Amino acid sequence: QLQASGGGLVQPGGSLRLSCAASGRTFSSGAMAWFRQCPGKEREFVSAVRQNGATYYIDSVKGRFTISRDIAKNTWYLQMNSLKPEDTAVYFCAARAVWSVDYANSIQYNYWGRGTQVTVSS
Repeated sequence: QLQASGGGLVQPGGSLRLSCAASGRTFSSGAMAWFRQCPGKEREFVSAVRQNGATYYIDSVKGRFTISRDIAKNTWYLQMNSLKPEDTAVYFCAARAVWSVDYANSIQYNYWGRGTQVTVSS
């Protein structure tokens, strides 16, 4: 089970930190990721971290978002800085037990947390 938290309302240029706590199993050998979804749009890959610590991002968040993990706590995070209105979405954490080269494809993930709303607005 995955539990996401940390969303909220923030002004453009502000920061938020999302957390995803896993229980019941660990994903240190696989992939831990964040996706987001806007109303009427498909779920979009945002970032992932694999078992060796390598990180991946979509171009639109590179340099602004940072994914990290705490293996001991079985938790991963998404630090979001310099937020823009277009970052507004419901953010979902996701995980899979084994790394996949198709990590940006949502169908590769079989564990999902409930979404947390992020709203960037003045």
